[in-house]
Amino acid sequence: MVDTLSSRATQSRHPAPGALLELLKPITWFAPMWAFMCGVVSSGVPILDAWPMLILGALLAGPLVCGTSQAVNDWFDRHVDAINEPNRPIPSGRVPGRWGLYVGIVWSAVSLAVATLLGVWVVAAVCVGLVLAWLYSAPPIRLKGNGWFGCLAVGLCYEGLPWFTGTAAMIGGLPDTPVLLLAGLYSLGAFGIMTLNDFKAVEGDQALGIRSLPVQLGVRPAAWLACVVMALPQVAVSLLLFSWGAALAGAMVAALLAVQIVLMVRLLEDPRAYASWYNATGTTLYVLGMLAGAVALRGL
Repeated sequence: MVDTLSSRATQSRHPAPGALLELLKPITWFAPMWAFMCGVVSSGVPILDAWPMLILGALLAGPLVCGTSQAVNDWFDRHVDAINEPNRPIPSGRVPGRWGLYVGIVWSAVSLAVATLLGVWVVAAVCVGLVLAWLYSAPPIRLKGNGWFGCLAVGLCYEGLPWFTGTAAMIGGLPDTPVLLLAGLYSLGAFGIMTLNDFKAVEGDQALGIRSLPVQLGVRPAAWLACVVMALPQVAVSLLLFSWGAALAGAMVAALLAVQIVLMVRLLEDPRAYASWYNATGTTLYVLGMLAGAVALRGL
C-alpha cells in the first residue's frame, strides 16, 4: 500500500490544478462560516461599521481554519483513503509527496497570522481550533478514533469556536455570558450532527478499528443518542431566550425543534438510510435556529 502511494505521488512533483482546493474541501466551510456569522450578528455591532473584520473572520473560519483541518485529516488518512477513496487528492497522486502535510502546516501559520489582526480572543480561539484539528487526525492521540471525543471536538470547532470568534472579532473583547451559553449549547447539539455523519461508514470503521459511536453503541442506539443530544440543547436555548425576554426567538427555536422531532421519527426508522436525508433537512432547521438565537442576542 505504501509502495502504491509512493508510485502515484512520484508521477508529479507539484499538485495538479484544482487539487489543492479539493484538498481543502470547500463544501465543509459552510458550517463554521455560518456559525461565525451568527457570532457577528449576536455582537450587536453594525456590519457596515466593521466589514473588514467580517471578511477576515469569514476567511478565517472557513478557508483557513476549516481548510487546515481538512488538509491535516487527508494527510493522516492517506493510507486509509488509498483503500476507501483512492481518487482523493493525496492517494491519487494529484497532491504528491508531502504536499498535504506542508499545506496543513502553512495553512495553520496563515490562520494564526490572520487571527492576530482580529484580537487576542480570536487568537486564543484559533489556537484551540488548530490544536483540535491536529489532535483529531494525528497519532498518537487521533481523537477521531473514538466517537465520543471526535464528535465533541468537531462540534466545538464547527459551531462554538466560530460563533465565539465572530462576536470577539466584532466587539474586540470577550463575549458576554449569553453568547457563550448559546455558542456552547449549539456546539453540544452539533455532537449529534457529527454522530449522524458516521452512519455511512460503519463497516469500514469496524474494519479499521475506528470506534465511532455507531460502532460502539450500535446503529439504532447511536441514532437515538444523536437525536437526544441535538434536541436537548435547543430546548435549553428556547428556555433561555424566553427567560431573557426574547419570546419570539424562543418560540421560533421551539417551532423549528418541533419540526426536527417529526423528521427524527423518520430518521429513527432506518438511521443508515435516512442519515444523509436528515442532515439535509433537520440540520438546516437546526442552523436556522442558531440564527434566530443570534438575532435575539443582538437585541438584548
